[in-house]
Amino acid sequence: MSIELNDSQKQAVRDWVGQGNGLSEVQRRLSAELGITATFMDVRFLIIELGLKVKEKAAPPTPVVNGKKEAAPGTDDALAPDRKKPAGAGRAVSVQVDRVTKPNSLVSGTVIFSDGVSASWMLDQVGRLMINASRPGYKPKPADLESFQTELRTLLETQGF
Repeated sequence: MSIELNDSQKQAVRDWVGQGNGLSEVQRRLSAELGITATFMDVRFLIIELGLKVKEKAAPPTPVVNGKKEAAPGTDDALAPDRKKPAGAGRAVSVQVDRVTKPNSLVSGTVIFSDGVSASWMLDQVGRLMINASRPGYKPKPADLESFQTELRTLLETQGF
């Protein structure tokens, strides 16, 4: 391990983990409060060396709407209700990432625009975004494109891209 801590510093780390802080927060606090610069892996090894267990964050509760449980955000089930709406029913743009990435792409997936038209999309290794709509010559509304880009950015950030 490349982090050398004295007993009081080790106790501070134990306290932080005991308070429910994750590895990133411990890393941040080591720097901010103790002036110790450490990589994420260094912090991970430190936690293991100290015999600590980082508490897993509980999944958010499933919302109940009109007596029915809603699907958790970001799950396949969360997109299913939107897909059942007829085209043009005022639904939002929905974006999914493929479990198996298309060849020659960094990441790929599908999008359903607010008017019900679906398209496949892919982001190549140079950062170019390509969209292939199921309807030839289809051009999504500018608001849909903006919504798609926002949803895609959020989705990719949550998945570590």
